[in-house]
Amino acid sequence: MRETSPFEIIEGNNAAGLVLLADHATNRLPPEYGRLGLPKSAFERHIAYDIGVEALVRRLAARLGVPAVLSRFSRLLIDPNRGEDDPTLIMKISDGAVIPGNHPISSEEWESRLNRFHRPYHRAVSESIAAVGSAGGKAPLVISIHSYTPAWKGVPRPWHAAVLWDNDPRAVHPLIEALEASGDVLVGNNEPYDGALCGDTMFRHCMETGIAHALIEVRQDLIGCDIGVAEWEERLGPIFASLNERPELHEIRRYPSRTGPYAF
Repeated sequence: MRETSPFEIIEGNNAAGLVLLADHATNRLPPEYGRLGLPKSAFERHIAYDIGVEALVRRLAARLGVPAVLSRFSRLLIDPNRGEDDPTLIMKISDGAVIPGNHPISSEEWESRLNRFHRPYHRAVSESIAAVGSAGGKAPLVISIHSYTPAWKGVPRPWHAAVLWDNDPRAVHPLIEALEASGDVLVGNNEPYDGALCGDTMFRHCMETGIAHALIEVRQDLIGCDIGVAEWEERLGPIFASLNERPELHEIRRYPSRTGPYAF
């Protein structure tokens, strides 16, 4: 990986049939952007990246021996988990923080960020999914990992983890069931927000193509330290391995999206 690359690919056994994704892995910015006019402390917050996710994905990829794709730029620069026509693609304000470097923004700069960061990341995701499908001779299973804040606008979020999804239940239902089986995990089913988002990573690479997938979010206070990351690796590793053994999760089945009709 080049230091300036907008993505990192963790190599693994493509024939295993599983791909891990981390859209918001880091809080990095290229030097020429400074801090987008924000204080350093802003980049320690959830507005800049998904706290704990990079370490968790690295550990899970190593444990399972599977490939992973991680973004290498802050979501404050441009959000890889948004469609190109989404108005929140480049945020002007995020959770009360005004982002001077994003407003005003020229159409040329908008396009430059798409070309330099957003599009290369999604090409890497597409190519990794295709490589896994080719190596295994079957459709891959894709799991995207995120994290969320323990409270929002002063309201606590009780869920330890959340599974967000659109309309393909194949990986979602067994994932929720496995998480709840231990009896000590409260799981949000499309809580604290809905997983149906036109143009986001799961929509683009899985819903439109018929690939089985799930997006799991872990509450940030649970993976904000090495001990927490290790605990969730131990929890999620066997679950992901078990999901990957299900034949129905390696078939192409295209479900209609709750966001509306596909473009093709």
